[in-house]
Amino acid sequence: MATTEAKAFAELLTELKDRSGQSYGALAAKLHVSTSTLHRYCNGDAVPAEFSVAERFGRLCGAKGEEFVELHRRWILADEARRRSRSSAAPTAVAAAASDSASVEERAAESPEAGPDVPAADPPPSRSRKRLYVTLAAAAVVVAVAVPAVIFGPLNDSSTDRSSVASEVSEGAASKSPSPSPSASPSGSPSADKSPSPKASPSDRVTPSGKESGGGAAGGGKGAVGGVPVKVSTKPYAFEDPCTQHYLVDRPATRVPPPPNEPDAPGWVAALGAVSSGSQYIELAIQGTGVETVVLKGLNVRVVGSDAPLAWNDFATGVGCGGGVTTRAFAVDLDAGRPSVVTKGGQRDFPYKVSESDPEVFQISANASARYVSWYLELEWSSGGREGTLRIDDQGKPFRTSGAKGRPSYQYLLGGDSKWETAPVEDPDQYP
Repeated sequence: MATTEAKAFAELLTELKDRSGQSYGALAAKLHVSTSTLHRYCNGDAVPAEFSVAERFGRLCGAKGEEFVELHRRWILADEARRRSRSSAAPTAVAAAASDSASVEERAAESPEAGPDVPAADPPPSRSRKRLYVTLAAAAVVVAVAVPAVIFGPLNDSSTDRSSVASEVSEGAASKSPSPSPSASPSGSPSADKSPSPKASPSDRVTPSGKESGGGAAGGGKGAVGGVPVKVSTKPYAFEDPCTQHYLVDRPATRVPPPPNEPDAPGWVAALGAVSSGSQYIELAIQGTGVETVVLKGLNVRVVGSDAPLAWNDFATGVGCGGGVTTRAFAVDLDAGRPSVVTKGGQRDFPYKVSESDPEVFQISANASARYVSWYLELEWSSGGREGTLRIDDQGKPFRTSGAKGRPSYQYLLGGDSKWETAPVEDPDQYP
């Protein structure tokens, strides 16, 4: 049965589809899903496992900036409701299995073998058979509970976000690809594993609990007993629009694969050891873990290291460039002596409030032209008498953003002979 949240998500999908004038079949083909699956999304009977499906749907239907934000908000709520429903179904399965076990035992007890006509020598085998039935039934219960826990456990853990799990899988696969070689770059630039040396900086610190965690996992804080009441799903390589993404790669153009679409960007970046060039656009979906209100007091930048810009090649990953998708809310100037998060586009400043049913989506544009910066964010929160911080980074690693002034620049031309072509050298000051 469709949840209320899934129906609200489906209503927006249907509104966008109807407005576009496209058929279910046409949209399904472009999304690479079956027509029946798309029908289920649009009537609330199913929710996409990843927001990227809904995002592509929105693009195909001509959704605007605020509509994407609302689509993401409704998907978060529908996805959470689906997981709650899945979790509540597990006890029901256990109860049913336990009931079956009791029935087996009762049937064994009522068996003729247990009747008065059974010779005195037979009761021990009869009891053994009954114990066997009960053991088998109990084993069935264990399997019924254990299998969903193995498959779905990480997705239901409030300290693990779905994008983190997907990224870890893609990075694991990418690790089998040939690693960038120092000799690959014509400029003789350093290898792709180069990162700013983590000089002892006041901002390079572990969270108060002594647990350093990433990708939206919880840090500590005063009164953190009972768990952190807020979680963050991080997209470290979100696309502000289809044509503004640039990456520095320590490889010649002949060894760089075609540019990725947004859902494939994390794997593409990991495989090449790429670094965001000029600007990095990060999207944060922030949601409470319960009904209580959580106050988001501020978002702070923590610099791990800062160095000269990387002397690598710059690649523009825009494919099919178009207009902007979302309006950024916050910006970070990584060239500043003390980088901070500032509001943009008329957005109000902190504090914000979130709960399980009222999430927020933040877009952050971090810009660098004169430095190569390794950094992460800390979200300050409070709820009731508790408060603390939440570290936000790229799957446990700092975000990496570098200036690209004067670097060889390439763009990917689509057509019969699709390949990287030299592009005019771009001025880093052009990045918004």
